[in-house]
Amino acid sequence: MIMMVSLIIPVVVLAIVALIMAGMKSETKQGGEDMIKKVYVYLVLFATLMMTIGGSVAAFMAIADIVAPAPYYQTFEEFKQGNVKTEFNKENIDLQKLTEDGLMARYQTMAAAEKERQISRAKNSLIKSLGWIIIPMPIFIFFQRRLTGLEGL
Repeated sequence: MIMMVSLIIPVVVLAIVALIMAGMKSETKQGGEDMIKKVYVYLVLFATLMMTIGGSVAAFMAIADIVAPAPYYQTFEEFKQGNVKTEFNKENIDLQKLTEDGLMARYQTMAAAEKERQISRAKNSLIKSLGWIIIPMPIFIFFQRRLTGLEGL
C-alpha cells in the first residue's frame, strides 16, 4: 500500500509539471502566469482537502474508540496464572491466601483502568484530528474563493 502511494506521488508531480510546461509554451507570457496561478491554487485546494478528509476519518475513528473501546486483551485465567506466579515470587505469599474473589476484583480493576486509558487516548486523538480539520479548512475556503476570481481571467 505504502509502496503504491510512493509510486503515485512522483507520477502526479511529473504530470503537473508537464501540464505547466505545455501551458506555458502554448500561451503568451500573461496566459502562462495565469495558468501557473491556477495550478498553484488547485494544488493548495487538493492538499487542504486531503488534510481535511484525513482529519475527518481520524476523528471518526477516535469517536468510535470513545464510544466502543476495544475489550481488554487478557482473559481472567491468563491474569490468574500470571498474577499467582508474580505474587508468590515477589512477596512469598502462600498460594492458598490468594482467593478467587480477590483475583477477580484485581482483574476487573485492571480491565477498567485499561478501558479508561483507551478512552483517554481516543480523546487525545480526537483533539489532534480536529486540528487536521480546523487548520486547513480556512485555507481551503480562502483559495476556493480565490479560484472563482481567477476563473474570470
